Amino acid sequence: MTSTISRPTTDARGPHRVSRRPQRREHRRLATAHPRRVRDAAAECSALGRYIDWRGEDREVIARAGAGGSVLVLDRAAGTREDPRLVAHIAADEPAVNAAVASRSYLAQARRGRCVCRSLDSEDLRSAPFAGDCQRSAIGAHHEEIDQLDRLGRSYRLDRVRSGLSIPELRWTRHGAELDASEPQIVSVRAAVASLERYEPVCAITHRALGLHLNDSGVSITTLRMELARLEQSPIVLNRGLREATLAIAERDGLSMSEIAMRCGRVKRDHAGNESGETSWLARRLGLLPEGGRQTSTPWIHSDVLALIARDGLGLSPREVELG
Repeated sequence: MTSTISRPTTDARGPHRVSRRPQRREHRRLATAHPRRVRDAAAECSALGRYIDWRGEDREVIARAGAGGSVLVLDRAAGTREDPRLVAHIAADEPAVNAAVASRSYLAQARRGRCVCRSLDSEDLRSAPFAGDCQRSAIGAHHEEIDQLDRLGRSYRLDRVRSGLSIPELRWTRHGAELDASEPQIVSVRAAVASLERYEPVCAITHRALGLHLNDSGVSITTLRMELARLEQSPIVLNRGLREATLAIAERDGLSMSEIAMRCGRVKRDHAGNESGETSWLARRLGLLPEGGRQTSTPWIHSDVLALIARDGLGLSPREVELG
C-alpha cells in the first residue's frame, strides 16, 4: 500500500506514466518462463516494472531470491536502490508467476497515487513465508492478525468471511477486547486504519493478500480491493502525525494553540475587537475535540488543511508530519 501532502492526489497533468510495452513483455516472460529460471533470475534482482511515486521519485519493483527458494518482490528507489520495501513474499511452493501478478497489482495502484509498503528487514531475507504456519484447512482459510490493539483494546484480523456471495470474501474484521464475547464485526480497510491511527500494517497486509489471491476463484477480493483503492486515492489522511508534532512544538517553544490558528488565518474577534486564534477549529482538525454534533474526535484531516497547518502554523514541511 504503500507518500506527502499530495499523497492521495495526482498532478494536474495526470499521473506520470512510463511505457507499458516493456513491462508487458516482462510480465509475459515471467509468466511463460520455467519457475526455476524465474527464481534464478530473481537472485540477480529481476526488474518487474517502474513508476514515479507521489514525491516525484523514480522507483522500481524487482524480484530477488529469498530464503528457502522463496522470492521477494520489492519496491525500491530506482537510482540508488535504497529504501527497499516489501511488496510480497512468494513461497517456494507457489507458482513463480505470482511475483509478476503481485507486481502488476501493486504497480497499477502505485501509479494512481500513494502506495506504501513496510520497509524490508533482515528477517525477511532469512525466513521463508508461512514457514511456521500450521497446516491449512481444506478451505485454505486465510487470516492475518495485527499485533497492535486500538485505544479500546480491540484487535483486527484479515480473514475469510461468509457473506451473501456463493464464495467467502476476504475482509477485515474487528474483534472485541479480551473480556468481550461479542461476534467479530466486519469493517472496511479505512475503518481499521482509523481505529489504529496508522496505515501499516493494514495496507501492507491488504496488498499482500490481494496479490496472493488475485487469481483465486475460491475467495472474493473485490470489496477489499475497492476499499484499499479508495483509501489510497482519498485526499483525507490521518492527523496523528500532525497532532503529535503540534503538541511537541507547543510544549517546546511555548507556542499557543491560538497563535498557531492565527498563523493559519483562522482569526476571531471579541466584542471589543481583540483578535485571537480559533483554537476550537485547530483542535478539531488535530483530533483533540469532536466535530459539532459528534461524540468522538476524528482521526482524519484533509491533506490541504494538513499542509496549511504544517507550513503556516508550525513552519514544517508537510511530509514531516504526514504518516507513512
